[in-house]
Amino acid sequence: MTDQILSIPLVNLSIVFIPVLMVLIILYKWRLEPGNAIYALTRMIIQLLLVGYFLAYLFGSENAWVVVLVLSVMILVSSWIALRTITLYRQKLYKATLFSILLGGGITLLLITQGVLNLEPWYRPSYMIPIAGMVFANSMTSISLAAERLQAEITRHVPYDQARNIAFQAAMIPIINSLFAVGLVSLPGMMTGQILSGTSPLIAVRYQIMVMCMIFGSAGISTACFLYLVKPKLTRKDNH
Repeated sequence: MTDQILSIPLVNLSIVFIPVLMVLIILYKWRLEPGNAIYALTRMIIQLLLVGYFLAYLFGSENAWVVVLVLSVMILVSSWIALRTITLYRQKLYKATLFSILLGGGITLLLITQGVLNLEPWYRPSYMIPIAGMVFANSMTSISLAAERLQAEITRHVPYDQARNIAFQAAMIPIINSLFAVGLVSLPGMMTGQILSGTSPLIAVRYQIMVMCMIFGSAGISTACFLYLVKPKLTRKDNH
């Protein structure tokens, strides 16, 4: 396959905002505060434009320390965002979250980039940064779901081990659902992007298998680690 990915002129890109505008009108008519959605959409556009320029610079960089710095920022920010919905002990749980994402995401990222892909150089930005983003983002989301559910169960005075199991199961539901759906209901982003760029579907499938396994593994390890580390903090609070 030799097809090149199609470029999208700005005029054509504006067409995608037609259904967006329709949703905003619905929010307005139903008095559901469209301002929040408008803010989110505006922020999304600005963030993506800034990231686009930054990644263009980063992918052209040959400096390993810049890549390490970006990965560090990813881990620090994702650890804080993971606890966004938590109202109790948020600051006390941050270290556990940080370590959990670093462990689960870091191990998985290392295996993928240095074992599966054999990157040369090891920090190759065009691969390392997007893959790290997927790994850390999914670890973050799973921990966030687990933490929220764990807090709810602990508040209801459910024994910790039972609350832990419920929280872990809840955190893994979206990922397990995506495993069932991939290829039948949806073609995930990486696979779709590669096919659109002209990559053979058979090669794209291998990459997508890699992605689904790394997401499952990093999220599961990070979440389990988090639930293990926070037990002393939460049970000690309960005892008081």
